Amino acid sequence: MSSMKHAAGAAFLSLMASTAMACEVTVGVVLELTGPAGAFGQAGAKSIEMAFRDINDAGGVIDGCTLVTDTRDSQSQGNVAVDQATQLVSIGKVPVVIGGIISSVSVPVLTSVTAPGKIVQMSPASSSPTLTQLGREGKTGGYFFRTITSDALQGVAAAKYARDNGLDNLAIIHVNNDFGVNLMREFTSAFEALGGTIKSTTPYNENQANYASEVTAALSSDPETLYLISYPVDGATIARTWISQGGPRQYLFNDGMNAAEFIEAVGPKFLEGAFGTSSGTTETKSTEYFYANYGDVSGGFEPSAPAADRSYDAGAIVGLAIAKAGVAEADAIRDAIRDVVDPAGEPIYAGPEEFEKALGLIAEGKAIKYEGVIGPVAFDDYGDISGPFRLWQIVEGEAVTTGQMTTEEVAETVASIQ
Repeated sequence: MSSMKHAAGAAFLSLMASTAMACEVTVGVVLELTGPAGAFGQAGAKSIEMAFRDINDAGGVIDGCTLVTDTRDSQSQGNVAVDQATQLVSIGKVPVVIGGIISSVSVPVLTSVTAPGKIVQMSPASSSPTLTQLGREGKTGGYFFRTITSDALQGVAAAKYARDNGLDNLAIIHVNNDFGVNLMREFTSAFEALGGTIKSTTPYNENQANYASEVTAALSSDPETLYLISYPVDGATIARTWISQGGPRQYLFNDGMNAAEFIEAVGPKFLEGAFGTSSGTTETKSTEYFYANYGDVSGGFEPSAPAADRSYDAGAIVGLAIAKAGVAEADAIRDAIRDVVDPAGEPIYAGPEEFEKALGLIAEGKAIKYEGVIGPVAFDDYGDISGPFRLWQIVEGEAVTTGQMTTEEVAETVASIQ
């Protein structure tokens, strides 16, 4: 009987150990897997999965638990995103939501779900200044963070890049949502302050069969250049219409148009020499690791795909913050996010070996400083980051980097036009 008790006890302990080893910490992910921004969300989802895989391979979080995602498709629509985020928070009880990619998804998720529910939200690519303003107004509770610079800065960088390249006057066609309206306003203010002329501004609504009327309106102002603020699918339709109506083939594009599918859909020869800006990177060992390894998990997406690099960083920071917090609770994770990018901490880079080092330092109570794929990251009081901007031009069907505008250069430009 005694031996049976011992056997039963051993089996119970073995089961408990197995259960402990199999524990999971679920993070909600709401990304644009379909719709106009679908390519961005698909690339971003692969990056987040890669970051979590790397942390799991390094030993996991909270006594070795595995990080897993519950990934939902926002369909590039705010109302769908709110519904999916609500399910993750109310039913799934997730402490963190990563997403969305576009601001018209992230803003309603923040205001309707995460901020009221006191749940951490980390957006990899939503750049609207509205998100900063919500923080200033105390409406985010400090639960919102993003790994991309605000469009308040991208607008300035794009305006300076345009003027530096002799673009004197242009027409703007922009998506009529929070992202498009804010970037248009910030760019317009900076471009005019730098001596440029805006000939016309035309908003468009997404998912239309054609955009002939919008293009006609923009062309009626007789511009030399088109500044198109859009996403790849609708953007390609607009660009093709612009070309078919005889519009001048001089373009400026926002970061979302730096996409192979956009260039291919329009035709490389029609876009030769077009200018564009994107949130930039300061290369680190994390950048090298990501570019060398992303192809193994990406399903065909390039590491340069919009949102891919900063989505890895969003996943890495969230995962490390959960490890630092020691509990899967939103308040503790929120407070730990700045701890894992501590300027005084030991530098940590992407990949399992580096994350194993990070987890060891966390266990010892030592400070770490994750330096991401996009460069060193530091969050201000509103969850924003600052950083450089990549300047690019389409050459023979490829978006080729022509230079970088540093954080300091952007700040100097802002100061000069105020």
